[in-house]
Amino acid sequence: MHSFETDNEQNFDLPAGANGGGNNCLSFNEIEDQAGLGALSCSSDEPKQWFVMRDLTRSNASLPAYKLMETLGVTYYTPMHWVLVSRGGRKRREYVPFIHDLLFVHETRGKMDAIVSKTPTLQYRFLKGGAYCEPMVVREADMTRFMHAVGSVGNPRYYQPSEITPSMCSRRIRIVGGSLDGYEGKLLSVRGSHVKRLMVELPSWLVAAVEVSPEYIQLL
Repeated sequence: MHSFETDNEQNFDLPAGANGGGNNCLSFNEIEDQAGLGALSCSSDEPKQWFVMRDLTRSNASLPAYKLMETLGVTYYTPMHWVLVSRGGRKRREYVPFIHDLLFVHETRGKMDAIVSKTPTLQYRFLKGGAYCEPMVVREADMTRFMHAVGSVGNPRYYQPSEITPSMCSRRIRIVGGSLDGYEGKLLSVRGSHVKRLMVELPSWLVAAVEVSPEYIQLL
């Protein structure tokens, strides 16, 4: 689901999976036992939701939350991007989460409770002023729309909502045709850029600016 820069991408190494080498890595069975999943029934009538989670691991951790979810077979989403890092005196590009401590997980409350209770570095994000211990969730439609947009085009640019200023918001448009047919939003205005980008929002959490072809743009 993640898009990334294409320049010389064949020379980049994606992060190793959670079962890769290293003394800090756990086997699948060890992780499953640690997360308390062994005793859970595979069948459940409880609906799955998109929970908003907080990853408390360090940015260089060998098993960040998204890798743990991947190993456990839990559906997750976190926007990824390429960054330049220095390790051992050498600079290299790595594909990492845009916001390290932000993770969206699609699972039942019961299964997530079991994982969170056994994983000190993973927490729910709770609603302020809501019911006691009510986790934050994202609507299915909002998450699907956002993931489809960033997954349909190459090289999306991510922003936190607080980074979007009025000067960055241009004309409101509708996309007619192509993979984003029917999407509406505002064009991203960046000085010196000739690329047209539609801003797609995941309310309260993220904004992705995705490239669109001028031929599909209808001004509103």
